[in-house]
Amino acid sequence: MKISLTYIIISILSIFISLSGCKQLFDEKDIQNNPNAVTDVDVRTLLSGTMLGVAFLHEDTDVRIASMWAGELSGLSRAHLGFGQYIVSSQTFSWNNLYPVANQARLIQTKADVLGDKWTKGVGQVLEALVIAKATSLYGDVPYSQAFNSQNFPTPVFDKQIEVYAALQITLDKAISNLSSSTGLAFGANDFIYQGDVNKWKALANTLKARLYLHTNNYSQALVSANLGIQSINGDALIPHGTSQGQNTNQNYDFFRVSRAGDTGFEGTYLRTLLQSRINSANTKTNETALYNHFIKVGITAQNSQDPNTTDGAFVADAPHPIITFYENQLIIAESEARLGNTNNALVSLNNVRNGLSTGYFNGRTFSSNNRKYDAYTISDFGPSGLANPKNLPIQEALLYEIISQRYTILLMQYEAFNDYRRLVIALPVVQLPIPIVTGAKKPQRFIYPQQEINANPNVPKPIPDQFTKVSIF
Repeated sequence: MKISLTYIIISILSIFISLSGCKQLFDEKDIQNNPNAVTDVDVRTLLSGTMLGVAFLHEDTDVRIASMWAGELSGLSRAHLGFGQYIVSSQTFSWNNLYPVANQARLIQTKADVLGDKWTKGVGQVLEALVIAKATSLYGDVPYSQAFNSQNFPTPVFDKQIEVYAALQITLDKAISNLSSSTGLAFGANDFIYQGDVNKWKALANTLKARLYLHTNNYSQALVSANLGIQSINGDALIPHGTSQGQNTNQNYDFFRVSRAGDTGFEGTYLRTLLQSRINSANTKTNETALYNHFIKVGITAQNSQDPNTTDGAFVADAPHPIITFYENQLIIAESEARLGNTNNALVSLNNVRNGLSTGYFNGRTFSSNNRKYDAYTISDFGPSGLANPKNLPIQEALLYEIISQRYTILLMQYEAFNDYRRLVIALPVVQLPIPIVTGAKKPQRFIYPQQEINANPNVPKPIPDQFTKVSIF
C-alpha cells in the first residue's frame, strides 16, 4: 500500500516548520551551506524529508527541459517556448534543491552510523546516488568528492564525470552491502516508496548501477547489475500522489493543467510521430493507440491542441511518478544483450516489457484495453522483411531499434530520455531515433552550470560550457 504525500508533508513540517512549502523545502540558506544544520532531527523523520526532496527532483522543471530536448515535449508559450528552442543560460538552472537534498542523504548515513543502522544507511546511500547521478548526467563534471564537507571545502572541486560515475558505483556497492545486512532498524512508516522493504531498495540500487553502466557502454556489467535489479512491476520505485491541490498532486498535473496550462504540449514532437507510426502499421503485433491516448488528449487547452492527458491518463492529479522501474530494468537487459550479440536473450526481456504493457500496466496505473496490442515477438520478426523490420536492417540493428523505441515511450517525462538522446550517438552499433532538431543546427548536449555556482565557486570549469558542448561520457 502506497503512503499518501500528505503524511510526508506532515513529517516534513515537523522538521522544517519555518519553511513555507515543500517546493522551498531545501532553499533555506543554513541547509544549503551547512548539511549539519538539522542534526537534532531524528534519522527516521530526516529520511522522509530527503525522500520528498528526491521525489521533487524527478518531477521538476529540469525534467521538463530534458523531455523537451529529447523531443518528447514541445515548448509552446512563455519560458518553456524558449526552453523548447534550446534558449537557456546560467540563470535558467539552479542547484538550490539538488545539492541540499544530496547533503541530507549524506547526513542520513552519518546519523545511521551512530545508531549502527545499516539498512537506513543503505537507503541514504541510494538516495545520494540518485541525486548525484542526475547532476552528473545532465551537467558533466560536478562536485562530489568534496561536496559534503563545507567546513574544509567551501568551494569543492568539480570531479571529472567519469570519476563521478565510478564513485557512484562504489556508493551503490556500499548501499547494497548495507541493505544485505541481516539486521537493521525498521523504517517502514517513514518510507513512502517501498514501506521499508530493504530487498526492494537493494534491487533499485542494482538497477541504478545498470543504468549508469549503460551510460558508459559497459554492457557486460550492466547485465550483471540488471539481473539483480527490479524483477517485477511490484518493485517499481514510484512517487505516490493524491488529489489535494497544492498538497500532494503530481507536479506534472500541476504544471500541465493548473499553473501553466498550454505552455507545453505534444504538438510537433517526435514522441507523437513515433506513437502514430505504431498505430495501424504493417506491424500487426503492435498497436499503441491506447498508450497514445493515455499520454495525449486533444483539446484540453485549445481546440485541436495536443495536450498531456490530465483528464483520464498518465498525468492526472494522483498519478504516481516513476523514479526507476521494472520496464527500464528489462530494457537495459534487452539493449545490453542485443549489443553483445545475444539477440535471443534480448528478445526475452523485450517481450517481458511487452507482456506488461499488454495488461495495460504503466507506472502504477492501467491504461485502456481499447486498441492495446503487444503480442510477443519472435526473432524472425526482425529478420529480412520481418514485420518489425520495415527498413530491412540486420537483425541486431532492427531489434535494437525496437528496444530503443520502447525505451523512448516508457521514459516519458523522465530525464533519462535525454540521456538516451545523447548516448545513442556513440553506442555501438549506432542505432538512433530520428529525433529532429527544433531550431538551429545543433542539438543540446547538457545543462549549463548555475550562475550562483559560477559566482561562488572558482573551481567551476572554464570556459563555462554552453548547452551545445558535449559532456565527456556522451
